[in-house]
Amino acid sequence: MKIAIIAHLKFPIAQPFSGGLEMHTHLLASALQARGHDVTLYASEGSRGDFQLVAICPPTGCAFDDVSEARIDAAEHSAYARIMDAVVSGGYDLVHNNSLHFLPLLRAGELAVPMVTALHTPPFEPFVRGVRARARDMTFAAVSPSLAREWHDLIGNPQVIGNGIDLTAFAYAAKPAGEPHAIWMGRLVPEKGPHLAIDAARAAGLPLKFAGPRSNPAYWDNEIAPRLGDDVTYLGHLGHDALAAQVAKAHVALCTPRWEEPFGLVLAEFLACGTPVAAFRRGAIPDILDDSCGVLAAADDVADLGRAVTQAITLSRANCRRRAEQLFDADTMTDQYEALYALELQRVASTAITARASNA
Repeated sequence: MKIAIIAHLKFPIAQPFSGGLEMHTHLLASALQARGHDVTLYASEGSRGDFQLVAICPPTGCAFDDVSEARIDAAEHSAYARIMDAVVSGGYDLVHNNSLHFLPLLRAGELAVPMVTALHTPPFEPFVRGVRARARDMTFAAVSPSLAREWHDLIGNPQVIGNGIDLTAFAYAAKPAGEPHAIWMGRLVPEKGPHLAIDAARAAGLPLKFAGPRSNPAYWDNEIAPRLGDDVTYLGHLGHDALAAQVAKAHVALCTPRWEEPFGLVLAEFLACGTPVAAFRRGAIPDILDDSCGVLAAADDVADLGRAVTQAITLSRANCRRRAEQLFDADTMTDQYEALYALELQRVASTAITARASNA
């Protein structure tokens, strides 16, 4: 198939990835290309990969105030208009929409081929506007059962296709390394809660290492920098190999979302390395962690998370890896998307045959 993938534009789709959605988009495009499909990714400048790439604009970033929000909205609207112009005339067999923007949905009716939209976040405006416009004539896939429930009132029951990872990239370590310590990774922004991870690790009496891009300078200055000390080490923004090595060494991992996390790809990476997880009970996290690989804590409760850390560190690393293999194999994810694409193409072909018969 000739497939167009529309990415979001806030960060490049390239290592070191800014977050889970960037990694997922890159992995899916690479996996489909490796299976013989002709894949074109529409993304922001700085994106890289072994597929055709159309770099449509500089990364738009995240808004910090009303002025930056208005600037980003205008830039993204213009960029997605250009993307849709290119996709409509691109001769594709299918379009996979990972954009989180309403405009590709509103213009999907201009396509002569199906568009599949993957849902990676809870409902939010104005993305909801686009989803509502296509609720009856587009196929949607949600990345977790909990996220599917959040979208139910708008689109019914979307198919659930969980995100996958390259399990070989996050290799299993039967034993951690060094003195007992915890790890946290992700974008250093308020909604990811790394400051709470620092507090919880200290409550459990464990040093913490953490990694990720400093995406919000004010948050770093106000919440992270004052908490740094001999027991807290910032590793920087690491690429896949370095990140996997650090996760494999850790005795326990923390996951501290301040919102209803729709998936939590870091959990897959932790578990693949064999590192048990202590996490807030939010969103899809209870779908992923069971008693064999993680311990849940009340949302935003640092003391309870500290308790979860002391329990999680005793769990079997082999069971953690087993859970990752059951849930997060990238090949399984790609199989499911290929099957979904095939059904969409079959549906469109059947509709066309019915329409021709009606007009005969």
